[in-house]
Amino acid sequence: MAVMNATENPTMETIVKRSRGVTPEVLPPTPEQLAALSEADRDLLNHILREPVEYTDHDLFQDPRAESMLFGEGTLEGTDTCFTEPAGSDPSRTPSGDKNTLSSAQEILLFQRFNYARMRQVELLQAYAGQQMPLEKLRELLAWSRRAMAARGQIAQANIPLVLAMAKRTRLNGLDFNELISEGNFALLRSVDKFDCSRGYKFSTYACRAILKSFSRVAIRTSRYRGRFPTEFDPTLEKSDFVDRKRDGIESDCVEELREILTENRASLNEIEQTVIRQRFALDECDPQAKPKTLEQVGEMIGVTKERVRQIQNKALQKIRSILEDNYLAA
Repeated sequence: MAVMNATENPTMETIVKRSRGVTPEVLPPTPEQLAALSEADRDLLNHILREPVEYTDHDLFQDPRAESMLFGEGTLEGTDTCFTEPAGSDPSRTPSGDKNTLSSAQEILLFQRFNYARMRQVELLQAYAGQQMPLEKLRELLAWSRRAMAARGQIAQANIPLVLAMAKRTRLNGLDFNELISEGNFALLRSVDKFDCSRGYKFSTYACRAILKSFSRVAIRTSRYRGRFPTEFDPTLEKSDFVDRKRDGIESDCVEELREILTENRASLNEIEQTVIRQRFALDECDPQAKPKTLEQVGEMIGVTKERVRQIQNKALQKIRSILEDNYLAA
Protein backbone atom coordinates (compact mmCIF):
# COMPACT_ATOMS: atom_id res chain seq x y z
CA MET A 1 0.00 0.00 0.00
CA ALA A 2 1.25 3.44 -0.90
CA VAL A 3 1.32 6.32 1.52
CA MET A 4 1.53 9.83 0.19
CA ASN A 5 4.31 11.97 1.66
CA ALA A 6 3.24 14.83 3.91
CA THR A 7 3.42 18.31 2.46
CA GLU A 8 5.40 20.83 4.45
CA ASN A 9 4.24 24.23 5.68
CA PRO A 10 0.88 24.55 3.88
CA THR A 11 -0.63 28.02 3.72
CA MET A 12 -3.59 28.97 5.90
CA GLU A 13 -5.84 28.94 2.83
CA THR A 14 -4.81 25.36 2.08
CA ILE A 15 -5.40 24.30 5.68
CA VAL A 16 -8.90 25.77 5.68
CA LYS A 17 -9.75 24.05 2.41
CA ARG A 18 -8.58 20.68 3.75
CA SER A 19 -11.28 20.56 6.45
CA ARG A 20 -14.61 19.63 4.88
CA GLY A 21 -17.87 18.10 5.97
CA VAL A 22 -21.62 17.88 5.63
CA THR A 23 -24.72 17.87 7.79
CA PRO A 24 -26.86 14.90 6.65
CA GLU A 25 -30.07 15.86 4.90
CA VAL A 26 -30.96 12.43 3.57
CA LEU A 27 -34.57 11.32 4.00
CA PRO A 28 -35.07 8.67 6.71
CA PRO A 29 -34.93 5.05 5.48
CA THR A 30 -38.20 3.24 4.89
CA PRO A 31 -39.47 0.53 7.27
CA GLU A 32 -38.65 -2.07 4.60
CA GLN A 33 -35.06 -0.84 4.40
CA LEU A 34 -34.69 -0.88 8.18
CA ALA A 35 -36.10 -4.41 8.33
CA ALA A 36 -33.36 -5.54 5.93
CA LEU A 37 -30.64 -4.28 8.31
CA SER A 38 -29.43 -5.74 11.57
CA GLU A 39 -30.09 -4.00 14.87
CA ALA A 40 -26.45 -2.87 15.08
CA ASP A 41 -26.67 -1.45 11.54
CA ARG A 42 -29.87 0.42 12.37
CA ASP A 43 -28.28 2.00 15.45
CA LEU A 44 -25.19 3.02 13.48
CA LEU A 45 -27.27 4.39 10.61
CA ASN A 46 -29.35 6.45 13.03
CA HIS A 47 -26.15 7.98 14.40
CA ILE A 48 -24.74 8.69 10.92
CA LEU A 49 -27.90 10.45 9.74
CA ARG A 50 -28.08 12.67 12.87
CA GLU A 51 -24.48 13.83 13.31
CA PRO A 52 -22.38 16.04 10.98
CA VAL A 53 -19.59 14.18 9.18
CA GLU A 54 -16.23 15.92 8.70
CA TYR A 55 -12.94 14.88 7.15
CA THR A 56 -9.54 16.35 6.39
CA ASP A 57 -8.82 16.36 2.66
CA HIS A 58 -5.57 15.02 1.20
CA ASP A 59 -4.06 15.27 -2.28
CA LEU A 60 -3.98 11.46 -2.49
CA PHE A 61 -7.78 11.30 -2.40
CA GLN A 62 -7.97 12.78 -5.91
CA ASP A 63 -6.15 9.76 -7.34
CA PRO A 64 -8.59 7.24 -8.93
CA ARG A 65 -6.52 4.45 -7.37
CA ALA A 66 -6.73 5.95 -3.85
CA GLU A 67 -9.09 3.30 -2.46
CA SER A 68 -7.01 0.35 -3.62
CA MET A 69 -3.81 2.09 -2.54
CA LEU A 70 -5.16 2.62 0.98
CA PHE A 71 -7.29 -0.46 1.57
CA GLY A 72 -6.31 -3.01 -1.05
CA GLU A 73 -8.92 -4.79 -3.12
CA GLY A 74 -11.65 -4.92 -0.48
CA THR A 75 -15.14 -5.99 -1.59
CA LEU A 76 -18.68 -5.32 -0.42
CA GLU A 77 -21.03 -8.10 -1.46
CA GLY A 78 -24.58 -9.23 -0.76
CA THR A 79 -26.14 -8.10 2.49
CA ASP A 80 -22.85 -7.28 4.22
CA THR A 81 -22.22 -3.82 5.63
CA CYS A 82 -18.48 -4.36 6.07
CA PHE A 83 -15.87 -4.53 3.35
CA THR A 84 -14.06 -7.84 3.08
CA GLU A 85 -10.47 -6.72 3.55
CA PRO A 86 -7.54 -8.60 1.99
CA ALA A 87 -5.23 -10.54 4.29
CA GLY A 88 -2.49 -8.50 5.96
CA SER A 89 -4.30 -5.18 5.51
CA ASP A 90 -4.03 -4.11 9.15
CA PRO A 91 -1.40 -1.33 9.14
CA SER A 92 -1.31 -1.07 12.92
CA ARG A 93 0.09 -4.57 13.43
CA THR A 94 3.85 -4.80 13.50
CA PRO A 95 5.69 -7.97 12.52
CA SER A 96 5.87 -8.89 16.23
CA GLY A 97 2.11 -8.43 16.60
CA ASP A 98 2.40 -5.40 18.86
CA LYS A 99 -0.44 -2.93 18.27
CA ASN A 100 0.57 -0.43 20.94
CA THR A 101 3.12 1.43 18.81
CA LEU A 102 2.91 2.87 15.32
CA SER A 103 5.65 3.86 12.97
CA SER A 104 5.32 7.19 11.14
CA ALA A 105 4.27 5.40 7.93
CA GLN A 106 1.65 3.32 9.75
CA GLU A 107 0.29 6.40 11.47
CA ILE A 108 -0.03 8.36 8.23
CA LEU A 109 -1.71 5.43 6.50
CA LEU A 110 -4.29 5.06 9.26
CA PHE A 111 -5.12 8.78 9.15
CA GLN A 112 -5.41 8.66 5.37
CA ARG A 113 -7.73 5.65 5.67
CA PHE A 114 -9.81 7.38 8.31
CA ASN A 115 -10.28 10.60 6.36
CA TYR A 116 -10.78 8.85 3.01
CA ALA A 117 -13.57 6.74 4.53
CA ARG A 118 -15.12 9.89 5.99
CA MET A 119 -14.85 11.57 2.58
CA ARG A 120 -16.75 8.70 0.93
CA GLN A 121 -19.45 9.06 3.57
CA VAL A 122 -19.72 12.78 2.84
CA GLU A 123 -19.97 12.14 -0.91
CA LEU A 124 -22.83 9.66 -0.43
CA LEU A 125 -24.70 12.01 1.90
CA GLN A 126 -24.26 14.94 -0.49
CA ALA A 127 -25.33 12.87 -3.52
CA TYR A 128 -28.64 11.92 -1.86
CA ALA A 129 -29.37 15.14 0.04
CA GLY A 130 -33.14 15.57 0.27
CA GLN A 131 -33.68 12.15 -1.33
CA GLN A 132 -34.31 8.55 -0.30
CA MET A 133 -31.06 6.59 -0.31
CA PRO A 134 -31.34 3.14 -1.94
CA LEU A 135 -30.68 0.12 0.28
CA GLU A 136 -27.43 -0.75 -1.48
CA LYS A 137 -26.18 2.80 -0.89
CA LEU A 138 -27.19 2.59 2.75
CA ARG A 139 -25.08 -0.56 3.04
CA GLU A 140 -22.17 1.23 1.37
CA LEU A 141 -22.57 4.19 3.75
CA LEU A 142 -22.47 1.82 6.72
CA ALA A 143 -19.42 0.02 5.32
CA TRP A 144 -17.46 3.26 4.92
CA SER A 145 -18.50 4.29 8.42
CA ARG A 146 -17.17 1.01 9.82
CA ARG A 147 -13.88 1.51 7.96
CA ALA A 148 -13.56 4.98 9.48
CA MET A 149 -14.39 3.65 12.94
CA ALA A 150 -11.83 0.87 12.61
CA ALA A 151 -9.04 3.28 11.65
CA ARG A 152 -10.04 5.69 14.41
CA GLY A 153 -10.04 2.89 16.97
CA GLN A 154 -6.58 1.70 15.90
CA ILE A 155 -5.14 5.20 16.22
CA ALA A 156 -6.74 5.76 19.63
CA GLN A 157 -5.61 2.36 20.93
CA ALA A 158 -2.02 3.04 19.95
CA ASN A 159 -2.00 6.50 21.56
CA ILE A 160 -4.12 6.02 24.67
CA PRO A 161 -1.00 5.56 26.88
CA LEU A 162 -0.37 9.28 26.20
CA VAL A 163 -3.35 10.18 28.38
CA LEU A 164 -2.09 8.21 31.37
CA ALA A 165 1.45 9.52 30.93
CA MET A 166 0.30 13.15 30.72
CA ALA A 167 -2.01 12.73 33.74
CA LYS A 168 0.87 11.41 35.85
CA ARG A 169 3.21 14.20 34.76
CA THR A 170 0.68 16.98 35.30
CA ARG A 171 1.05 18.57 38.72
CA LEU A 172 -2.50 19.69 39.36
CA ASN A 173 -3.18 19.17 43.04
CA GLY A 174 -6.67 18.42 44.27
CA LEU A 175 -8.03 17.12 40.95
CA ASP A 176 -9.74 13.78 40.61
CA PHE A 177 -7.42 11.47 38.68
CA ASN A 178 -10.28 9.54 37.08
CA GLU A 179 -11.82 12.78 35.81
CA LEU A 180 -8.50 13.76 34.25
CA ILE A 181 -8.27 10.40 32.46
CA SER A 182 -11.85 10.71 31.20
CA GLU A 183 -11.32 14.23 29.84
CA GLY A 184 -7.98 13.19 28.34
CA ASN A 185 -9.58 10.28 26.50
CA PHE A 186 -12.22 12.57 24.99
CA ALA A 187 -9.51 15.02 23.95
CA LEU A 188 -7.59 12.18 22.31
CA LEU A 189 -10.61 11.13 20.23
CA ARG A 190 -11.30 14.73 19.21
CA SER A 191 -7.65 15.04 18.18
CA VAL A 192 -8.01 12.03 15.88
CA ASP A 193 -10.97 13.73 14.17
CA LYS A 194 -9.14 17.04 13.67
CA PHE A 195 -5.53 16.00 12.94
CA ASP A 196 -4.07 16.74 9.50
CA CYS A 197 -1.29 14.24 8.82
CA SER A 198 -0.18 16.16 5.72
CA ARG A 199 1.28 19.00 7.77
CA GLY A 200 4.34 16.97 8.72
CA TYR A 201 3.84 16.66 12.48
CA LYS A 202 3.52 13.51 14.56
CA PHE A 203 0.09 12.90 15.97
CA SER A 204 1.45 12.51 19.52
CA THR A 205 2.72 16.13 19.45
CA TYR A 206 -0.71 17.43 18.45
CA ALA A 207 -2.58 15.12 20.86
CA CYS A 208 -0.43 16.00 23.87
CA ARG A 209 -1.28 19.68 23.55
CA ALA A 210 -4.98 18.88 23.23
CA ILE A 211 -4.82 16.59 26.29
CA LEU A 212 -3.07 19.27 28.36
CA LYS A 213 -5.73 21.81 27.37
CA SER A 214 -8.42 19.38 28.51
CA PHE A 215 -6.64 19.04 31.87
CA SER A 216 -6.61 22.84 32.17
CA ARG A 217 -10.36 22.91 31.56
CA VAL A 218 -10.84 20.37 34.36
CA ALA A 219 -8.74 22.54 36.69
CA ILE A 220 -10.73 25.70 35.81
CA ARG A 221 -14.05 23.90 36.24
CA THR A 222 -12.98 22.46 39.60
CA SER A 223 -11.73 25.88 40.76
CA ARG A 224 -15.06 27.50 39.90
CA TYR A 225 -16.95 24.75 41.70
CA ARG A 226 -14.85 25.13 44.83
CA GLY A 227 -15.31 28.88 44.70
CA ARG A 228 -19.05 28.37 45.00
CA PHE A 229 -18.90 25.34 47.31
CA PRO A 230 -15.75 25.75 49.40
CA THR A 231 -16.63 22.90 51.80
CA GLU A 232 -16.21 19.37 50.51
CA PHE A 233 -18.99 16.90 51.20
CA ASP A 234 -18.29 14.86 54.33
CA PRO A 235 -20.54 11.77 54.63
CA THR A 236 -19.91 11.59 58.39
CA LEU A 237 -21.63 14.96 58.81
CA GLU A 238 -24.83 13.61 57.30
CA LYS A 239 -24.99 10.17 58.86
CA SER A 240 -28.25 8.45 57.98
CA ASP A 241 -30.68 7.74 60.84
CA PHE A 242 -32.43 5.02 58.85
CA VAL A 243 -31.32 2.22 61.20
CA ASP A 244 -32.39 4.18 64.29
CA ARG A 245 -35.77 5.02 62.79
CA LYS A 246 -36.29 1.42 61.72
CA ARG A 247 -35.42 0.18 65.20
CA ASP A 248 -37.80 2.71 66.78
CA GLY A 249 -40.55 1.54 64.46
CA ILE A 250 -40.00 -2.10 65.39
CA GLU A 251 -40.01 -1.24 69.12
CA SER A 252 -43.23 0.71 68.71
CA ASP A 253 -44.88 -2.22 66.93
CA CYS A 254 -43.71 -4.62 69.65
CA VAL A 255 -45.06 -2.39 72.43
CA GLU A 256 -48.39 -2.11 70.65
CA GLU A 257 -48.63 -5.88 70.25
CA LEU A 258 -47.70 -6.42 73.89
CA ARG A 259 -50.44 -3.99 74.97
CA GLU A 260 -52.97 -5.95 72.90
CA ILE A 261 -51.88 -9.24 74.50
CA LEU A 262 -52.28 -7.73 77.97
CA THR A 263 -55.61 -6.06 77.17
CA GLU A 264 -57.10 -9.26 75.74
CA ASN A 265 -55.16 -11.39 78.28
CA ARG A 266 -54.24 -13.87 75.54
CA ALA A 267 -51.31 -15.10 77.66
CA SER A 268 -53.64 -15.99 80.58
CA LEU A 269 -51.76 -13.79 83.06
CA ASN A 270 -53.12 -13.36 86.57
CA GLU A 271 -53.67 -9.89 88.04
CA ILE A 272 -50.27 -9.70 89.76
CA GLU A 273 -48.40 -10.79 86.61
CA GLN A 274 -50.21 -8.15 84.56
CA THR A 275 -49.37 -5.47 87.13
CA VAL A 276 -45.69 -6.44 87.14
CA ILE A 277 -45.42 -6.38 83.34
CA ARG A 278 -47.30 -3.09 82.98
CA GLN A 279 -45.23 -1.33 85.64
CA ARG A 280 -41.87 -2.78 84.63
CA PHE A 281 -42.29 -1.79 80.93
CA ALA A 282 -44.47 1.34 81.34
CA LEU A 283 -47.46 -0.12 79.50
CA ASP A 284 -50.13 1.62 81.55
CA GLU A 285 -52.61 2.99 78.99
CA CYS A 286 -53.99 5.47 81.53
CA ASP A 287 -50.61 7.16 81.94
CA PRO A 288 -48.74 7.47 78.54
CA GLN A 289 -45.97 9.49 80.23
CA ALA A 290 -45.22 6.77 82.79
CA LYS A 291 -41.64 5.51 83.04
CA PRO A 292 -40.50 1.90 83.63
CA LYS A 293 -40.17 1.08 87.33
CA THR A 294 -37.39 -0.89 88.97
CA LEU A 295 -37.86 -4.30 90.54
CA GLU A 296 -37.68 -2.73 93.98
CA GLN A 297 -40.33 -0.10 93.16
CA VAL A 298 -42.72 -2.74 91.80
CA GLY A 299 -42.06 -4.91 94.87
CA GLU A 300 -43.11 -2.07 97.15
CA MET A 301 -46.36 -1.64 95.15
CA ILE A 302 -47.45 -5.29 95.48
CA GLY A 303 -45.76 -5.98 98.83
CA VAL A 304 -43.08 -8.51 97.84
CA THR A 305 -39.30 -8.53 97.52
CA LYS A 306 -37.57 -7.50 94.32
CA GLU A 307 -36.37 -11.10 93.84
CA ARG A 308 -39.96 -12.27 93.90
CA VAL A 309 -40.84 -9.58 91.39
CA ARG A 310 -38.09 -10.92 89.08
CA GLN A 311 -39.54 -14.42 89.32
CA ILE A 312 -43.06 -13.20 88.54
CA GLN A 313 -41.74 -11.12 85.62
CA ASN A 314 -39.80 -14.04 84.09
CA LYS A 315 -42.80 -16.36 84.37
CA ALA A 316 -45.11 -13.79 82.76
CA LEU A 317 -42.65 -13.07 79.95
CA GLN A 318 -42.38 -16.82 79.24
CA LYS A 319 -46.16 -17.00 78.79
CA ILE A 320 -46.11 -13.94 76.49
CA ARG A 321 -43.20 -15.37 74.47
CA SER A 322 -45.17 -18.59 73.90
CA ILE A 323 -48.11 -16.61 72.52
CA LEU A 324 -45.83 -14.63 70.18
CA GLU A 325 -44.16 -17.81 68.91
CA ASP A 326 -47.56 -19.41 68.24
CA ASN A 327 -48.66 -16.33 66.28
CA TYR A 328 -45.40 -16.35 64.28
CA LEU A 329 -45.76 -20.05 63.38
CA ALA A 330 -49.39 -19.54 62.42
CA ALA A 331 -48.41 -16.70 60.06
